[in-house]
Amino acid sequence: MVVPRELPVHQFFLNYALFLAKTVTWVTAFIAVGLAIAGLVRGARQEGGERLEVKNINRRLRHLADILNHEMLGPDQLKREHKRLKREDKARDKALKQGGPTRPRLFVLDFHGDMQASQVGALREEISALLRVAQPQDEVLLRLESAGGVVHGYGLAASQLRRIRDRSLRLTVAVDKVAASGGYMMACVANHVLAAPFAIVGSIGVVGQMPNFNRLLRDNKIDYELHTAGQYKRTLTLFGENSEEGRTKFREELDETHALFKSFVAGNRPQLALDRVATGEHWYGTQAIELKLIDEVRTSDDWLLERADSADVYELHYRQRRSLREQLLGGLTRLTARSLPWQRPAGML
Repeated sequence: MVVPRELPVHQFFLNYALFLAKTVTWVTAFIAVGLAIAGLVRGARQEGGERLEVKNINRRLRHLADILNHEMLGPDQLKREHKRLKREDKARDKALKQGGPTRPRLFVLDFHGDMQASQVGALREEISALLRVAQPQDEVLLRLESAGGVVHGYGLAASQLRRIRDRSLRLTVAVDKVAASGGYMMACVANHVLAAPFAIVGSIGVVGQMPNFNRLLRDNKIDYELHTAGQYKRTLTLFGENSEEGRTKFREELDETHALFKSFVAGNRPQLALDRVATGEHWYGTQAIELKLIDEVRTSDDWLLERADSADVYELHYRQRRSLREQLLGGLTRLTARSLPWQRPAGML
């Protein structure tokens, strides 16, 4: 008869610890999923929760400087610095009460572009808000990051920036990473364009592409029918057999869009040698200034730090809480747009 050996004490505790760890992991996972679902449901019930967030950049910069000063300055030096700042604050408050001249204000906006230029809705609200309160001496800075996307989306975004220029407010666009294609369409609207040394700028061109599975369907004896009314309602298709006439028309549409793109850029930056830069190529900041695509090689942080000495700087962010249904539909729309490029009009900037 074989008598089973008892487990050593340390092995017993090791097995127990592993069992406990697995249990805690599963319980934590279930709690996290439950909280996430509860958050989505709660957000779905709170529709229409829109707000405009305003941050005072001067105050933030002063706070950061105070932290450093506390570490670097002695008690007497720190006391003198605080007195100097208080005198400046009192002088500004007194001027405001007496109706005297005030410092200009600089409104800072951010645009992080995707293929659909989906942030254009927030940009519209931010611009509408600042135009209601802006004075002639005020300015706007847009920190732009975009590699381009659909024509209609970036056309609307550029038109929103044009509203600032039409109100005779000075607009500066800062490119720290990339403003290419549709992104450059937005940037060229500005009075002044600055870019970091290695920021990517340009790409004034149009592209349209799509796969075609017609031969695969034919090989598998699968028929595909597409019925249209209008000779050029659909030029190229994903599953149908494309004709040379359809390809020619599609290329014509790309050329027409490119001509409109070039005309828009030329109207906003007449100093450009358009034939040289409207080839679809892109350049880095240090090269772009030689081609007059930008006006200054500089980062947005350095430019803001300098302007904060002479202006009151406010950062604006428009937020809108979307319902669960809107979030799901928005995600599905973006996924569909990425996977169905043939539905995009005439190409992408």
